[in-house]
Amino acid sequence: MKIGLYDSEAETLKRKTFPNYALMKISAYHKSIGDTVEWWYPLGDFDRVYSSKVFDFTPENPYLPENTIKGGTGYDVKSVLPDEIEEMFPDYSIYPECDYAIGYITRGCPNKCRWCVVPEKDGNIKPYRTWQELVRPDSNKLVLMDNNILACEYGISQLESLIDSGYSIDLNQGMDARLVTDSIAEILSRLKWIRHIRFSCDTTAQISAVENAVRLLEMHGVKPYKVFIYLLVTSDIDNAVHRVEHLKKFRGITIYAQAERNERLGIVPDKLQLEFAQRYIYSGIFRKEKWSDYCKRLTIERGDKTGRKNMQICRYWKIL
Repeated sequence: MKIGLYDSEAETLKRKTFPNYALMKISAYHKSIGDTVEWWYPLGDFDRVYSSKVFDFTPENPYLPENTIKGGTGYDVKSVLPDEIEEMFPDYSIYPECDYAIGYITRGCPNKCRWCVVPEKDGNIKPYRTWQELVRPDSNKLVLMDNNILACEYGISQLESLIDSGYSIDLNQGMDARLVTDSIAEILSRLKWIRHIRFSCDTTAQISAVENAVRLLEMHGVKPYKVFIYLLVTSDIDNAVHRVEHLKKFRGITIYAQAERNERLGIVPDKLQLEFAQRYIYSGIFRKEKWSDYCKRLTIERGDKTGRKNMQICRYWKIL
């Protein structure tokens, strides 16, 4: 059979570089039974087409065949791969630009954050794989997608066993800083990181935990510039501002703001959230200018230049 694969995000999101884990496993399975696999295109003649979508806001391709097999959280949060495909080692050849291994050591999460689909999709945290099952023979880099690896003793022991393994790692979903103790900080400090050690700070209640984790890591020789913080930006901008003002005191720390979007629940970011995340934080302006001063400056600049077209910034400044 001739199999066609379609990566929804690769076709629609700018600068999308991360490979689709499910499609790599699907490719590996079909190649193992003698099928031909290639990327789907509208005029191609395929016996079977698979489309994978990670985000529910990713547009649907109207040209996909009616009988396309669709999966991924973007289509259905409960969708899973058949066991015979799930057990396959990913086919990295379909993403030749990817020079690292990816995978999960644990699946699931014990927390039930309003904005997260992981507990609904994967349930409570549980062991999934050993890191030895995930690594590639042609790379010494491993990117883990675990959602809360520190909430599981198995996950912690796997991280500890990676010390002095020769592999550089990344935990790209961000760890829960509330679970960082001195012993955990020591383990993290001894690991070889591809770039950053990542945490999340989505609520004000997490500020002290993140501050504590950064200080513990610093005691073990890890400077704040090695720490990366995911910061959720809800419609309560002042809440996000409060978190940023606390975190930016750590010189060199990286903050990555994400405007809340959950279209299944009818949550779509407004212009003010996007301004805060995409311009104020991403540009690095937050390091030298407070949000209130930024809004005041933009109210004046955009008022002079654009006739106050961005009225959300203007209104925000007026109510401070």
